[in-house]
Amino acid sequence: MKRDEKYYKGCILGGAIGDALGHPIELKKLKVIKATYGSNGITNLTLNDKGVAEITDDTQMTLFTAEGILRANCKKGRCYIPAVVYNAYLRWYFTQRNIDTSGYDECTYNSYLLKYDELYEDRGAGNTCLTSLCKEEMGSIRDPINNSKGCGGVMRVAPIGLMYDKKEAFRLGCDCAALTHGHPSGYISGGMLSCIISCIIEGMEIDEAIEHAISFARDMDGHCECVEIVEKAVKLSENDLVDTDAIRMLGEGWVGEDALAIAIYSSLKYKNDFKKALICSVNHDGDSDSTGAICGNILGAYLGSDNIPKEWIDVIELKELLENISMDLLTGYEESEEWFEKYPKN
Repeated sequence: MKRDEKYYKGCILGGAIGDALGHPIELKKLKVIKATYGSNGITNLTLNDKGVAEITDDTQMTLFTAEGILRANCKKGRCYIPAVVYNAYLRWYFTQRNIDTSGYDECTYNSYLLKYDELYEDRGAGNTCLTSLCKEEMGSIRDPINNSKGCGGVMRVAPIGLMYDKKEAFRLGCDCAALTHGHPSGYISGGMLSCIISCIIEGMEIDEAIEHAISFARDMDGHCECVEIVEKAVKLSENDLVDTDAIRMLGEGWVGEDALAIAIYSSLKYKNDFKKALICSVNHDGDSDSTGAICGNILGAYLGSDNIPKEWIDVIELKELLENISMDLLTGYEESEEWFEKYPKN
């Protein structure tokens, strides 16, 4: 078992670091990346004028996912967990659009996360997430809100794998991704990532964790795209192709199954070297911050925070918040006034 703070911190910090590493090169073609950063592409974090490596909407939404499941946990089974997470996503939407909250229950917009100015920054929020939450209508697998399979569903759900066992993590990962992404590949990829994280925390090797995620996915309607490309990623990780060529065969990461596959390829190829895995996961033509974030979640949970370069941890934006929420996910629930102030039961 890896129910230890270094693995929880590794998962959350690792995701944020992968997000920040890929952030400057998102939308850029590989040839442009190499022309700018050298033949190996981007290999280090880019710092702003405050000496900080900035996160994107991927990490912003991951934090709100964590807050949502922690608030649901305080209700001790007396709630529909995706609905509590949906309210957390409404809080994130508030940070991006400053909507009128006068018609809502006061608790919906009561969150300690709303005290952090960095979470109000527009860091390239996904259009599907924004338009879905704008509708104020909760999507579900049974009643999809759209037909989107963008990677915005999968890139935010890693905390679910830290809180629940593998079967429940898969189900909840699907349900929470389906709040905004209605295509099967948009939510099954979320279930698979949550399951992989949960299995790693149980003590499994990455390849074994992937097999469990595939087995759960096969029980879902519309699973073929996700399962086929994840299996392809596993096979590609076992050959001698140049990484950029292998990743090109998996896509660009804009959709859920591709983003998950690129992260899985990189995690398997360099499973004992966090830095090499992240560099591999972001240097391609597509959605570099999301593929980096997912890879960082997986390998951070597997290797732990003590195997993430300290110089990267030290400069990541919102480091203290990321570490604190990691510890709260490890604790899960605490009978204290301070806890309920952070994660209200009502």
